[in-house]
Amino acid sequence: MFRRTFWFTAGAAAGVWATAKVNRKLKQLTPESLAAQAADKAIETGHRLKDFALDVREGMVRREAELGGALGLQAPVDQDLPVQRHWAVEAAGPPADAPSRTLPSNSNNRNEDH
Repeated sequence: MFRRTFWFTAGAAAGVWATAKVNRKLKQLTPESLAAQAADKAIETGHRLKDFALDVREGMVRREAELGGALGLQAPVDQDLPVQRHWAVEAAGPPADAPSRTLPSNSNNRNEDH
C-alpha cells in the first residue's frame, strides 16, 4: 500500500515537473521572447564594443605619450579631447568652417599614397 502511494506520488511529481519545464521552454520560444533576447544580446554586444573602443583609445593615448617621451617631444597629449571624425566620412559633407582642399600637383613619386 505504501509502495503504491510512493510511486503514485513520485510519478505525479515528475509529471508536474516535466509539464512546468516544457511550458517554460515554450514561453522562451515565443516570437516576443526571442525578440527580447535578441535585443538584450545586441545591447550587451554594443556595451562590450564601446568598452573595447575606450580601452583601445586609452592604450593609443598611453602609447603616444610613451613614444613622445622616447622621441623627446614635449607636446602634451590631451586625453579630454573627443574623437574628431573626418568631415569626408559624414554624410552631410564638410562643415562650413572646413578648409577647401586642393589636390597636389602630379608627382612622379608613386609611393606617396602608401
